[in-house]
Amino acid sequence: MTAWTRRRLLTSAARALPAAGLATAAAPSARAAAATARSRDADMADALRALPGLRLIEERQDAEPGYRHFVLGLRQPVDHTNPAAGTFEQRLTLLHTAADRPTVLFSTGYHAVLTPRRTEPAVLLGANQLQVEHRYFGPSRPADPGYAHLTIRQAADDHHRVVRLFRRLYPGAWISTGGSKGGMASLYHRRFHPHDVKGTVVYSAPNNVDDRDDSAYLRFLETVGAPAARQALKAAQRAILLRRTEMAARYEAWAAATGDTFRLVGSADKALEIAVLRVPFMFWQRGTPADVAAIPGPGATDGELYTWLDDTAGLALYADTTARNYIPYWYQIGTQLGYGSFPTAHLADLLRHPGAAEPRSFVPRDVPLRFDRAAMPDIDRWVRRRGSGLLFVYGTQDPAVAEHFRPGGPDSRVLWVPGGNHGADFADLSPADRTAAEDTLVRWAGQEYAGQEYFTHTLGT
Repeated sequence: MTAWTRRRLLTSAARALPAAGLATAAAPSARAAAATARSRDADMADALRALPGLRLIEERQDAEPGYRHFVLGLRQPVDHTNPAAGTFEQRLTLLHTAADRPTVLFSTGYHAVLTPRRTEPAVLLGANQLQVEHRYFGPSRPADPGYAHLTIRQAADDHHRVVRLFRRLYPGAWISTGGSKGGMASLYHRRFHPHDVKGTVVYSAPNNVDDRDDSAYLRFLETVGAPAARQALKAAQRAILLRRTEMAARYEAWAAATGDTFRLVGSADKALEIAVLRVPFMFWQRGTPADVAAIPGPGATDGELYTWLDDTAGLALYADTTARNYIPYWYQIGTQLGYGSFPTAHLADLLRHPGAAEPRSFVPRDVPLRFDRAAMPDIDRWVRRRGSGLLFVYGTQDPAVAEHFRPGGPDSRVLWVPGGNHGADFADLSPADRTAAEDTLVRWAGQEYAGQEYFTHTLGT
């Protein structure tokens, strides 16, 4: 067993230095594996090039002291159940510190982040970090048209192959993590490959079990925060739509100046309406007390309302340049993940585009959207009944908590940040909960992986 105590792990992480080695009480095979792993640190680039199917795209010179930052491409099957479907290259990034340290598998759920930012678990453990770009995002896209192989199972199998391959270089404990959609992807990976990692830290992940019932989201958005704040948001939404002509003209002028268009959504007017409808969700997802005070009042000018809407709902998200990058997201929402609804009664007399804020608005019409009603209930059942080693962190003012995960398996729990939003993490927890979360993380990192023989067998090493 690797002798990483909580104090040693946290101290080592703060210094961002490689660990000294394994405990003298470790089994001979573990000592040998660690010795081999340490020998790879000096020639990590060569070790990466030697992994089958992996391409070292570049080593970036922007990592913090004690780390090396690699951008990689891994050849993955388009369809893990059908080798004849071909392959695509999935982008990964690696923050390497030492081969005998724990490794954090980081799922973005979207595009890879090329800034060398360590996740909270990687910082706390002084761990290596392997980031996986989600299939169909960024350059990690199969050449076949459409999105037929964009499913949670295919993505989980991507993650599984990543772990199998990289355990050759990192034989120690593996922990996975992700926030929001990345947390969902981490959880779906565990559902189909529960023994790939020792534990999973999931931040702010919604659990939309039944996409036909959005009552929980509606109740949340009608009760979150103070009544005055909710009323101010509704008044600002109405004020924007009452000045729709002026607002849409500003939106179109911005698009013309930046070379953007609205072909995917259909028009600036429709995109404006979608942004206004999403205001409560987006506001409470990132809102702070200072943001409540900044909600425009009755005397706000057109410019003030427009700027506030842009700051709150992100107007660039609905124009083509950005919206086309997120077609895979909306496709997943419209086929498996599901989506919440927004309160509209106070805007009913001002709406022109029925069903505008739905996935169909952001997915080309020639791409079919057929919703799989069994996918999310299956995940929910597994989390409630069997999922082990799952640590969830939620902020109480985050709309994601309207339908959150409720783990029932061993060594799993939910931790709450009172008043926290979608960015809640360990650092925001109460002192007792933060200590408990860190202790859990260290305990996971300090135990040998029970399935070592499985990986050795399947990889033939």
